[in-house]
Amino acid sequence: MQNDATAAIRKQQEELKSALPFDDTRDIDAAERGFLGTLTPAVVRDDAGDVVWDADTYDFITGDAPDTVNPSLWRQSMLVSKHGLFEVVEGIYQVRGFDLSNVSFIEADTGVIVIDPLISKETAEAALRLYRQHRGERPVVAVIFTHSHIDHFGGIFGIVSREDVESGSVPIFAPEGIVAEAVAENVYAGTAMARRAGYMYGAALERSAKGAVGAGLGQTTSTGHAGIIPPTIEVAQTGETHTIDGLVVEFQMAPGTEAPAEMHFLFPKYRALCMAENATHTLHNLLTLRGALVRDPHVWSRYLTEAIERYGDQADVVFASHHWPTWGNAEIVEFLGLQRDLYSYLHDQTLRMTNQGMTGAEIAEAIQLPAVLENSWHARGYYGSVSHNVKAIYQRYMGWFDGNPARLWPHPPKPLGERYVAAIGGIDRVVEVAQAAYDEGDFRWAATLLDHAIFTEPENTAVRELYAATLVQLAYGSENGTWRNFYMSGATELRTGNFGTPTTSNAPEIVAQLTVEQLFDSVAISVDGPRAWDLDVALDFTMTDEDRNFRVTLRNGVLVYIEKSADASTAQATLSLTKPRLIALVAGDVDSPGVEITGDATAFETLTSVLTAGNPAFNIVTP
Repeated sequence: MQNDATAAIRKQQEELKSALPFDDTRDIDAAERGFLGTLTPAVVRDDAGDVVWDADTYDFITGDAPDTVNPSLWRQSMLVSKHGLFEVVEGIYQVRGFDLSNVSFIEADTGVIVIDPLISKETAEAALRLYRQHRGERPVVAVIFTHSHIDHFGGIFGIVSREDVESGSVPIFAPEGIVAEAVAENVYAGTAMARRAGYMYGAALERSAKGAVGAGLGQTTSTGHAGIIPPTIEVAQTGETHTIDGLVVEFQMAPGTEAPAEMHFLFPKYRALCMAENATHTLHNLLTLRGALVRDPHVWSRYLTEAIERYGDQADVVFASHHWPTWGNAEIVEFLGLQRDLYSYLHDQTLRMTNQGMTGAEIAEAIQLPAVLENSWHARGYYGSVSHNVKAIYQRYMGWFDGNPARLWPHPPKPLGERYVAAIGGIDRVVEVAQAAYDEGDFRWAATLLDHAIFTEPENTAVRELYAATLVQLAYGSENGTWRNFYMSGATELRTGNFGTPTTSNAPEIVAQLTVEQLFDSVAISVDGPRAWDLDVALDFTMTDEDRNFRVTLRNGVLVYIEKSADASTAQATLSLTKPRLIALVAGDVDSPGVEITGDATAFETLTSVLTAGNPAFNIVTP
């Protein structure tokens, strides 16, 4: 049973209700506009009957905010939890609330163009079925992936078959380089990202006013079958136009923004502009809490400026891959301008304050947004936050080190915690001071103290319970959906144990898109360096289905690969195999047939003996 909200949190929630413009109902009207219907019950199952999406679990998010949820986040969650088919304008429809993202249906001459088919086959299939229920059995004539994140392509097999695409009957349009970016982002640090994503999206949390209420960008992620089909047409130039089933589409490239490969596009016939994920009803992440490369707010703001200049006078509605549309030409220009100013302001002011000698942590506490941004609901930090975005900008330019030599070589968490606890006077004294901080409503200080304590005595019951209670209060106070989920997930693990990675995706179609080079990269990352220091291995890998050969060496604990002709005189062994069999090898399947080895087979065994798999259940809040 979760704690009740303390007096300090209740006071904060009441003050926020007075500080923000809760009487502005424009978003409520916009989120409900054009509603045509939904599934009843709003539950999606896979072929085995397991639930992969249940929108009804958020039905409790109605009325006034309880004191256990930040009222601004409660408002956002009410808006995001609305689900069903919506008419954007006559001819453009969206299914919202069936996954983390939206799927859009654009009616052309003979069929429908599908934009961003969600994460899972099952949710995409349910969305298409709902669209057809209301708009008729229009065939899918094309698909557009706006960018390289899985919630925008993973459900493709619920929309079209591989045969439809490979035959040329259903083209897939996407920004240049999307496949490489899509499959690479979660490969190199994929295990760690997936574990942290379980925290970020509240995957193990109960849906309730004392648990998960959403992630700000959407409620959470579906858990069905994800896949990918490579695009047949890659868009490379801003201003590039394509006519799809009689409908003209003009594209604007926006690489290096919310995703490494991303694009916007205009449908002139409908005077409708799709902004992918670069202008939504929240401050987005510059560094997502699950982990990723830091995004560039400077280029992000420039592409928003370009969108305004190119399309600002040609659009009467702007829609995106999350949230609800914005209607009206003047409203669109204002919305895109404020989104642009938001990212530009954070970038410029962070660097200004950096050049005055402030660190990322200091800037995050000191920076203030202009009143117009502070009071714009779509600029609030429900998914990204001013705090962690400022630190990301600092990291992008300055790195992890803040310049203070005392912070150049600190102890890692466990020995650091042990020293803090000893200096304060022992565990009991730490708990006493932390309890006083908790009682005073200084939950940040209590969490800092208890973090040191838990890394000193991880099984101490008093420490675990007070730490969990502290994280719960921090969750209750958080306006940011992913911060709330992180705090709640930490509290859950302190009380019930490590829940691992509950939403691990089994997506062989995505893994199949890895290049041979990326596969060897993943092997290199798996080498246990110290165990391999003294090894000297040279192998040739002949990829029989691609007519390519790679020399792979392991020396000094480093795996290096080079594409070159096979040379039995210098290789200890040659492995002949297909790329699918190499994928199986990388996954740990060493013994199955399909690999022909000539030469010294023990050389390959030597290599595999020093490969280690990632741990999808590593500890986060405990040592």
